[in-house]
Amino acid sequence: MRTNNGKVKNTIVSIYFVLIVLAMIMATVFKSFRNISDNSTINVIIIAFGFAFLFFLVHFISRYFEYDSDGMKVVITNRGLLLSDQFNYRERQIEFDKADLQGYKFTNYIIYRTLTVYIKDQRGKTLKDSFNITLVSRRKRRYIRQSLSKIVKHNKNRKD
Repeated sequence: MRTNNGKVKNTIVSIYFVLIVLAMIMATVFKSFRNISDNSTINVIIIAFGFAFLFFLVHFISRYFEYDSDGMKVVITNRGLLLSDQFNYRERQIEFDKADLQGYKFTNYIIYRTLTVYIKDQRGKTLKDSFNITLVSRRKRRYIRQSLSKIVKHNKNRKD
């Protein structure tokens, strides 16, 4: 099975655009924030930190995710959505045999979701690797869960 969340890129670009437009609007009409504080410097600092926080939160959450379990190997890839074609600045990729998969775990935080896979290495130790799946749709997460469950079940039956 092969799936990814490539269609989400346009949404993230739109969110960045809206954040930039809102920052410009707030900069031009920041006199209306006198009810927060009479000191205009404090108002500008609060607004700047608020937008910086939102900008970096979106940057942290927005990741491209690809899952491919066709063939004898499973390939899971995470990389940044923006500028990822020119720079591989946030890419994480793991490729392993289906027989080496020992387990997996989906974790749901409030605004962040992860997929953790447990893989047996050549020495027999279990390695843990986590991937950001926040922007993967519910349907695709269900398909990934079914695929991984099938692989783990097959591996357990093979051991017995």
